[in-house]
Amino acid sequence: MKNIKNTRLHKLIGGKGIYITLGACIIAVAGAGVAAYNKAVDRINDDLTFSIPDTAVSRVEQQVDEKTEGVKKEEENDLSSAADRTDKDENDSSAAEDKQEYMSTQPNVMPVNGEVINPFSNGDLVKSDTLHVWKTHDGADIAADTGSQVKAMNRGEVTKIWEDPLWGCCITIDHGNGIEGHYYNLSKAVTVEEGDKVESGQVIGSVGDTAQIEAAEASHLHFGVKRNGSWIDPITYINPNTNK
Repeated sequence: MKNIKNTRLHKLIGGKGIYITLGACIIAVAGAGVAAYNKAVDRINDDLTFSIPDTAVSRVEQQVDEKTEGVKKEEENDLSSAADRTDKDENDSSAAEDKQEYMSTQPNVMPVNGEVINPFSNGDLVKSDTLHVWKTHDGADIAADTGSQVKAMNRGEVTKIWEDPLWGCCITIDHGNGIEGHYYNLSKAVTVEEGDKVESGQVIGSVGDTAQIEAAEASHLHFGVKRNGSWIDPITYINPNTNK
C-alpha cells in the first residue's frame, strides 16, 4: 500500500513538477526585473539632482539689482523733468503776468484829433470811393493832415511794422487783454521799432499818403481795433459814450 502511494506521488510530481519549476522561475525573473527597475529609477533621480553654482546665483542677483536701479533712475529722471516743466510753466506764467501788468489799462486816447470821415461798417458793405466797389470797412478813417502825429491809443507793445501794398505803412500794437490797435496809412518815418513798449498817447509816427486802397479820400489815418481777433468799432471802444 505504501509503495502504491509513493508511486502516485512520483507520478504527480513528475507530471506537474515542470510547471511548478517554471512558475518559480517566472516569479524569480519578475522579482529581479522589479528590483532592476527600482534601481534604475533611483539612479535617474540621483542624476537629476543638481545644485545652482554660487557664481550663477550671484550673476542673477546682480542683473536684478541693475534693472531695479535703472527703474529708479528713470523715475528720478521723470520727476526731474516734471520739476523742470513746472519751473518753466511758472516762469512763463510769471512773464505773462509781468506783461499783462505792464499792459494794464490806461485812459484810451484818440490816435489823431479829427472828424471820422468813413466809419466802421460792422461787416456791412459800403462803396469804396477809390475802388468803386462794395466792400466792408473794418476800421475808421479819421481826417488829419499829412504829417500829423499819430499816437498809441493805450500802452502796449509794438508787435509788427510793415509796408502793405494796399494799406501802405502799418503798425500793430498789442494793447493787452486781447486788444490790438492797427494804425494804417502812415508815413514811412515811424518813431518806434518792433518789440518797443509804448505808453498811452506816445507818438509812434505820422499820417502819410501811402494807402493806395483809400487814395481818393482826404488825408486821414486809417485806425482799426481787434478784440480777440475780431474787428470792432475803434471809436466806440475808445469812447463808449459815442453812440449814446
